[in-house]
Amino acid sequence: MSRTRVGPLAAEPVEAPALNLDELIDDRRIGIVVCCGSGGVGKTTTAAALALRAAERGRNVVVLTIDPARRLAQAMGIERLDNVPRPVSGLVPADPDGTGSLDAMMLDMKRTFDEVVTSQATPEKAKQILENPFYIALSSSFAGTQEYMAMEKLGQIHRQARQDGSYDLIVVDTPPSRSALDFLDAPERLSSFLDGRFIRILLAPARGPARLMSAGLGIVTGALTKILGTQVLRDMQLFVAAFDTLFGGFRARAEKTFALLQDDQTAFVVVAAPEEDALREAAYFVERLNEDDMPLAGLVVNRASPETDGDLSSDEAAAAAERLQRASADSVTGGLLRLHADRVRMASREHRLRSRFAAAHPSVPTVVVRALPTDVHDLDGLRQIGALLAGDA
Repeated sequence: MSRTRVGPLAAEPVEAPALNLDELIDDRRIGIVVCCGSGGVGKTTTAAALALRAAERGRNVVVLTIDPARRLAQAMGIERLDNVPRPVSGLVPADPDGTGSLDAMMLDMKRTFDEVVTSQATPEKAKQILENPFYIALSSSFAGTQEYMAMEKLGQIHRQARQDGSYDLIVVDTPPSRSALDFLDAPERLSSFLDGRFIRILLAPARGPARLMSAGLGIVTGALTKILGTQVLRDMQLFVAAFDTLFGGFRARAEKTFALLQDDQTAFVVVAAPEEDALREAAYFVERLNEDDMPLAGLVVNRASPETDGDLSSDEAAAAAERLQRASADSVTGGLLRLHADRVRMASREHRLRSRFAAAHPSVPTVVVRALPTDVHDLDGLRQIGALLAGDA
């Protein structure tokens, strides 16, 4: 993918169109909202707050979180989130006659992988795969497995919801990857791994007659044995031979889920912090979504510094604090002036970064969510975040 370099700051501030998230979650044609972005920008809290607001506005919602902090699970009134949806109590419907509901769940990567294996293989074959040491390592720690399993779980929930009508909105919190693009790249990465030359070498003895074990293949296998050890190589060969029968199903489901993400019933919400790296990553993701024809709802800029009141600039405040310090007068007022100067500089810098993003992506609707003084620790905190996401004061 070609990445657009962000140029110098625009001479004049550029304001992005406003993102109306209430309009999004009220639209019954939207069945999936995917919150994505780089790690540490508040995706999980944003997903939970959007899910709660949608439920209290009458939708039947399930939110799939990836790695919520304990305080966030407690905020939803659930001591322990796992791979099974758990009902969230304490909803306050916006409409007294509202019938919305909210379930929450946390992705269990290993369990999701195990469920796929047991649902697609015979009991004997599934046991052989699940007990294989190489499979245990792959399903627990292989790069991209968490992202792939998030896609797999989304597909599972969507299929089940269509069968039983349990949910009309699925809110997905994507994994805290090094790159925001990993969520979309994971199926292809796993497919490439399982379909690669190295795997074909391991499969050759199992797929073909003994004559396929040519001198060249024997040399390669001998080299792998020296590098990996006889037992590790054997475990890998047994795993690949057993897993090969399931691979077509993995690829087919990944393609279906990818198509689902391109459908008009899905909306992507890109989440970023008001920082250069996070907004650059958001820009990459916006470009990738456009390239893949995936429906982008807009951008959420989290934890923004509050706008300061009054006409006192940062330079004026800093100069006044300096004069007070030289005069040995009112150190408290001087400290407040310096604090004001820092806040004005921070808010101004963040505004310039948002303006630069808007100049590069003028059609992307944006909502700015100011930072709260404390962490979210209950449903009221999530409601406050939801109100800010919706643009309420």
